[in-house]
Amino acid sequence: MEHPILYLWSALRAITEVAGYTFIGQGVLALFAGANRERNFVYQLLRAVTNPIVKVVRFVTPKIIADQHMPLVAFFVIFWLWVAFGMLKHQYCLQHGLACYPQP
Repeated sequence: MEHPILYLWSALRAITEVAGYTFIGQGVLALFAGANRERNFVYQLLRAVTNPIVKVVRFVTPKIIADQHMPLVAFFVIFWLWVAFGMLKHQYCLQHGLACYPQP
């Protein structure tokens, strides 16, 4: 394990990517299921994954933001974390002369 920081940035980016896709899946399923989404097993499963993230975002955001908007705010926080981890990984690769991304 020559570059553990590179693995750290990659792992954190992968975790945020999974969380982002979970938010997207939950949103798409909410559109299709409509008002019955709370009784849908898959929606409940996705919500169980995203609830801890929403709670953390609720804790750090001002109370002026309505609770109904918290999943959307949490998604954008996850998105920007994903971008930041990608930039950190890219910067690390440049600093250490690594070919982290395939060349066209």
